[in-house]
Amino acid sequence: MAQPNPLTTPPPGTDTYAGKGEILHPANQHAFPPFETHTFLAQIVWLALSFGLLYYLMSKVALPRIQGILHDRATRLSADLNEAQRMKAEADTAGAAYEKSLRDAQGKAREIAQETRNALTAEAETKRKSLEGELNQRLAASEATIRGRTEQAMGNVRTIAGETATAIVERLTGQAPDQASVERALNATAH
Repeated sequence: MAQPNPLTTPPPGTDTYAGKGEILHPANQHAFPPFETHTFLAQIVWLALSFGLLYYLMSKVALPRIQGILHDRATRLSADLNEAQRMKAEADTAGAAYEKSLRDAQGKAREIAQETRNALTAEAETKRKSLEGELNQRLAASEATIRGRTEQAMGNVRTIAGETATAIVERLTGQAPDQASVERALNATAH
């Protein structure tokens, strides 16, 4: 015959089954296991062993790992903040250098523009003076030409006036006047 399993078979004298029509009375029921006094000492021992084992595992295994993770995180965070501060300082330095180079470039551009303006002004002034000199030379040559032609024209006017006066006198009197009296009359009107 098969031996009953002590883990699954209740000890004799325990009332674990109520048959048909049978009712378990409260006097036959067992108390809540943690409150049973005959197992209280074993429960205290197991509680102390469990708490001690849990405390040992937490203090020697879990908490050092958590502490290491927090320390690594704090170290990495500090290193990242230091790197960010260094990069910010580099960016600020680069920004200041950029602003300075921009101001220098603007100043140089103004200087170049002023030099170009001065050079163009000087070149324009030189051209203007050379053109004025050339124009003055042409004007003097033109005035000399005009004076010469005016004198020539005036000389021709005197000749024409003399011929006209001779022709008029000849027509009016029928005789041509002598050249000396025409010259005297022209000299008298010229003054």
